[in-house]
Amino acid sequence: MAKRLGNGPLLLFLSIAALQMRRGEALGSNWGTQSSHPLPADIVVRLLKDNGFDKVKLFEADPFALQALGRSNIQVMIGIPNELLAPLAASVRAAEQWVLQNVSKYISKNGVDIRYVAVGNEPFLKTYMGMFQQTTFLALQNIQAALIKAGLGRQVKATIPLNADVYQSSNGLPSGGDFRHDIHDVMLSIIRFLRDNASPLTINIYPFLSLYADPHFPVDYAFFNGAAKPLVDGPITYTNVFDANYDTLIWALERNGFSDMPVIVGEIGWPTDGDPNANLDNARRFNQGLLDRIAKRMGTPKRPAPPDIYVFALIDEDAKSVQPGNFERHWGLFYYDGSVKYPLVLADGSSLVPAKGVRYMEPQWCVMSREASLTDPQLEGSVAYACEYADCTSLGRGSSCGDLDARGNVSYAMNQFYQTADQQKGACEFGNLSVITRSDPSQGACRFEIMIDVGRHDKSVNSSAGDAVGAVRGVAAAVAAVAVVMWSGS
Repeated sequence: MAKRLGNGPLLLFLSIAALQMRRGEALGSNWGTQSSHPLPADIVVRLLKDNGFDKVKLFEADPFALQALGRSNIQVMIGIPNELLAPLAASVRAAEQWVLQNVSKYISKNGVDIRYVAVGNEPFLKTYMGMFQQTTFLALQNIQAALIKAGLGRQVKATIPLNADVYQSSNGLPSGGDFRHDIHDVMLSIIRFLRDNASPLTINIYPFLSLYADPHFPVDYAFFNGAAKPLVDGPITYTNVFDANYDTLIWALERNGFSDMPVIVGEIGWPTDGDPNANLDNARRFNQGLLDRIAKRMGTPKRPAPPDIYVFALIDEDAKSVQPGNFERHWGLFYYDGSVKYPLVLADGSSLVPAKGVRYMEPQWCVMSREASLTDPQLEGSVAYACEYADCTSLGRGSSCGDLDARGNVSYAMNQFYQTADQQKGACEFGNLSVITRSDPSQGACRFEIMIDVGRHDKSVNSSAGDAVGAVRGVAAAVAAVAVVMWSGS
């Protein structure tokens, strides 16, 4: 008996070590919350843990997410939205208050393992035309000072998630990498500051966007197992765009004296809808290749040490902006309800598992009435209005519902509105054009959704979360009410 007891801790240690070896490298994911019917935070945290994700990146200090992440053993990166950069840059006091309310509070009160604060989100994108160029570095400095004042300078590191367009190549090869001319000086100041504070540089790389932006881009070069013509750069041969893109950054860092600068890949993934190249097969191919690299601890030719990687994204977001394309709402490994989109094999040989404990609204759909005519003068306006307030991005060319006939298109739009409006009474009253059915109208790959019943999850969240749920339901009810007036002819 004594001998067995004595070996217990050792056996436990070996078991944990073996489990960690089977799981492979740590998995990170981005958790966005721009959804009309968000999964309750406690269900999302369970989803992360069930699928081996032990790092998560939030785009803002969402209180429900942070409370649910408390004592979960998941490392957290908290984002600061770009609209807060100006006030944080203008006032150290504002930065101190932000850190107190969104970092110190959740570490001390909830036991959240916060490791990073992400100051802004791709603030130097060319499309912003310099809007945040004067405030980003100042906001970073003030947040860092606030972290130090709060006694968190060693535990929590400040960084800036940047888009890969902050660097470019003078010769079209990674070895020609340098930072963009218009932000060159501020980039060097930021990197120097990050290095001096032992913080990483965070970069977002999207091979999908290379394919989306250039119709002549070699498709196979976007994937890790493609057969595209390789890119030869001196002694290095690049077989995929991720390696070439990442190493362009490494060359830019070396060229400017930062050869040892640690780098995090803050976002990388592949969408499943909203564009002909955004589909389940391509997403599975790309993300399986990505997970295999993470499990094998693969780096790039220029920097063999593997970076920390946060997959984009965990769950679809139907209320997200559609800039630069309809695919923006479909990056998730999981659908809006936490159901698995496509199989992925994890490092330990297991597969993705869906969210548990999700509750749905009634199994009923709003569709175009058989008696309604496609020439009805109210029809066009009704569909336009439905898609203004609900997500119709799956109806586009090459998308999952792009092959529906005219009546199917109308039914899909009506149902999206009906579900987004919480199946409220009146939300399916499109004049005499619509009817409620209990027969699932889904066709092939086109899913006619039934939304999560956020009200039935109220007991699993705190009172402030309940207020947020109530606000969502209030908006849905208001939209439904307006719709009744418009389409009843009143």
